[in-house]
Amino acid sequence: MTSASHRLTLALLTVAGVSFAIMQTLVVPSLPFFVKEFDTSAAWVTWLVTSFLVSSSVLTPILGKLGDAHGKKKLLVISLGIFGVASLGATFAPNIGVLIAFRALQGAGAAIFPLSFGIIRDEFPAEKVGLAIGTVSSVFGIGGGVGLVLSGVIVEHLSWHFLFLIGAVPVLISTVLIAKFVPESPIKTPAKPDYKGAAALSVGFASLLLALSEGTEWGWMSPGVLALAAVSATALAGWVAIERRVDDPLVDLESLLKPAMAATNASTVLLGFSMTAFFVLVPGFVQADGFGFGLSPTNAGLLLLPFSLAMIAAGPIAGALGTRKGRVVPLRIGLALGAASLAGLAALHTHEAWFVLWLPIMGVGMAFALAAIGALVIDFCRPEETGVASGMNTIMRASGAAIGAQIAAAIVAAHPQTGDGYTIAFAMAAIGLVVALAPTLVLTRRRASAPALAQLAPA
Repeated sequence: MTSASHRLTLALLTVAGVSFAIMQTLVVPSLPFFVKEFDTSAAWVTWLVTSFLVSSSVLTPILGKLGDAHGKKKLLVISLGIFGVASLGATFAPNIGVLIAFRALQGAGAAIFPLSFGIIRDEFPAEKVGLAIGTVSSVFGIGGGVGLVLSGVIVEHLSWHFLFLIGAVPVLISTVLIAKFVPESPIKTPAKPDYKGAAALSVGFASLLLALSEGTEWGWMSPGVLALAAVSATALAGWVAIERRVDDPLVDLESLLKPAMAATNASTVLLGFSMTAFFVLVPGFVQADGFGFGLSPTNAGLLLLPFSLAMIAAGPIAGALGTRKGRVVPLRIGLALGAASLAGLAALHTHEAWFVLWLPIMGVGMAFALAAIGALVIDFCRPEETGVASGMNTIMRASGAAIGAQIAAAIVAAHPQTGDGYTIAFAMAAIGLVVALAPTLVLTRRRASAPALAQLAPA
């Protein structure tokens, strides 16, 4: 590939990633609206976020493994196609149940990231791999921030149907362009998807998250919640047994135990947990009357503009810093800044000026952490494992995100009509990022080996 081809490929992969990330958070500020629109509970509306994350966790490694076996570009086009069609379907959903189902189908789009990382590693020169992966990784947060800003404007001045239509159009356009202009990766590894493992993992996650979402209403020791917890534990235990027995597991448990990869994934779980809690908490707080600011959906989105702009500016800086100084440097900076911002939101959020002050700090922190995570995963795996390793990391982030969303919502629901729930939930998210710093000590000891591993990428 020529330099021009590299730039075009990176641009198309970035557009696809931004489109997916926007769709992940575009509905979040509008969750209170959907409660009224469909006359349903806040717990069920939260499944518009959670179903997306659960399906992402399960479908990403399957599509990643199929990409390793049959061609990363081919599966990327399929993944984007499913995502685009599901977005169109969500546009015309007649009720909350159908909308949740289409949101779950949209989760196939999460494979954009591991498949894109694989294409970059297979096609780009070694010296450009880190910066390119950092760029694509950072758009996860950039798109998420843009989605938070646009959501209120769309709902208040257009219609909720446009939330999904706006997500579908760029995805379908980028699908056609990627099919035409992005070359197929030359590295392929025969593999058979682990559908039994995927089914067990789906049941385990869904049961756990349903228990978390309904615990406040049903009672945490109610028969329903206890039954769901038992189903979840049984299914997840069965999943582990399946993964140890099958030839091509959904998740390579041995790889997860390797120090560098285990540390990276541990930080990723907590990053997803805290970041998604932030995404769920902020719109609800700023739109709340009394203890919040009582903002309209449009003004709530505009309030988040500093966060989005900070992410856009910081993403490329984080990728360049990681290439020069080692990936762990931007990761630790990002986690520390994120923790400081969330702690600030927990302690000082009574005035809009104080609240807004913390948002660009959070934006820079998330851009740095996300850019570093994507590159670290690639550094610590062989080229033929790129799809599976990146898929596993996406599972970790989506799992943490799903749990973070549900726990944050449950804490707020347990403290109605007061801001105490938000204070507790922001503090919880801050603690999550502080704890996420601990695994980076392992990465510090192995930092010197990362550049060498990155050279495994073929020119």
